Amino acid sequence: WRGREGAPYSTLVPSDEVTINYRHGLPVITLMLPTRSERCQFTVKPVVTTVGAFLQDVQREDRGIERAEVFATDGSKVSDATLMEVLLMNDFKLVINSTAYSVSPPVKDKLSSEHATEMEDIKSLVHRLFVALHLEDHQIRKERELLQKLDHLKGELLPLEQMRARIMNSADAKTSRLLWVGLALMSTQGGALAWLTWWVYSWDIMEPVTYFITYGSAMAFYAYFVLTKQDYIYPHAKDRQFLHYFYRKSKKQHFNVERYNKLKDDLAEAEESLRRLRQPLHLRLPIQEISDKD
Repeated sequence: WRGREGAPYSTLVPSDEVTINYRHGLPVITLMLPTRSERCQFTVKPVVTTVGAFLQDVQREDRGIERAEVFATDGSKVSDATLMEVLLMNDFKLVINSTAYSVSPPVKDKLSSEHATEMEDIKSLVHRLFVALHLEDHQIRKERELLQKLDHLKGELLPLEQMRARIMNSADAKTSRLLWVGLALMSTQGGALAWLTWWVYSWDIMEPVTYFITYGSAMAFYAYFVLTKQDYIYPHAKDRQFLHYFYRKSKKQHFNVERYNKLKDDLAEAEESLRRLRQPLHLRLPIQEISDKD
């Protein structure tokens, strides 16, 4: 058998020189250290240990090892980043210095159900420990990101809020003036009808006039319903007129209502995300509170 450079290894040792057994659900690799001439056992964690880490452990145990590599049965080198769990699925060659060991891992299907259960328990425990150790840091980083996003959104909204306040004050003032003008016109109409009824004409003449005025008002209210699909209710009519003045003023002052609404929605979403992030019932873990301003 030849290596990557094509040079033959001096020795190809049978598989019994390197053995793999499972103990408490973890693989234990037993091999002979070349310079110390003694067998040594290495317990690996297949779901987190890489091939490179395993080879470093072997070289650290025997300082006389100058070369330690792993090859597949077809002669291709196994990457150091490969997990041991993947490596132990098939046969491989372990090269230490100039000696190549043929290794045949035990088939997982032949493992006892007890060992398989222990392995699943260990995997689950590793996952829970990882989550417990890293979730809080992730939550803190996420909270900082949300706080930065909130500061950015508030900075963009500040000039828009000031412009919106000015436009709303102007629209509200115009709407109020329109309401007072309507009241003044109705008072003038009532006074004119009274003056015509008692001082100029008689009720016999003014009665048809008041009838047609009432009928004209009913027609005006009906026309309002046809155009707006809403009943003429004073609060609704006031709000509609306010919006009319607001949008007309916004267009003149180049106030982007769509962008303002989008920023407000993003701000509300970020605040809701921050609120949910800080709730212990949703986190399942206590999170360190950080101030809004560093």
